[in-house]
Amino acid sequence: MSWTDYYERRNAIDSILVRAERDPAGPLPTSAAFADPVELLLALHYRWTLKLTGRLGMVLAEADGDPSIDLVDAISDAWRKTVAENATLYAVLDAHADRYEALWPQLQAEQRTLALAAGLAETHEATEEITRVGAAFQTLLRTAEKQSPRRRSPVEQLIRRLVASA
Repeated sequence: MSWTDYYERRNAIDSILVRAERDPAGPLPTSAAFADPVELLLALHYRWTLKLTGRLGMVLAEADGDPSIDLVDAISDAWRKTVAENATLYAVLDAHADRYEALWPQLQAEQRTLALAAGLAETHEATEEITRVGAAFQTLLRTAEKQSPRRRSPVEQLIRRLVASA
């Protein structure tokens, strides 16, 4: 990809996200920069991954220097902040994830990243198990995000869900 292609795709994504603010679940707009909706969604997920992993990396670096940091809470906060700062991007991906099977491997990789970063899984465990734990953690993050009055901490909720699923 040339620099011209890069800038064309970046500008197309920015434009698409501005249009998607009105209706993130609506049909994906077409663009000359992307061959089809799948290519667009993969590019959007790549942007999301860069933002999320950048924030997770900062949290993990802080946790290395301060062992008192609760990784589950820190990763939860990082995920929520990334969603808040990239609300339209996240909403578009969330709205279209079930419809495009080509996006599923990237979503599962994200779930594994969350589980490993939060210390809820170890790299020696089976990929399917790490994905399952990450999916449960992500579901907890999403449902906690939608609930306004929280009675239990996210860590307590996660532990309750993981124990129930064991």
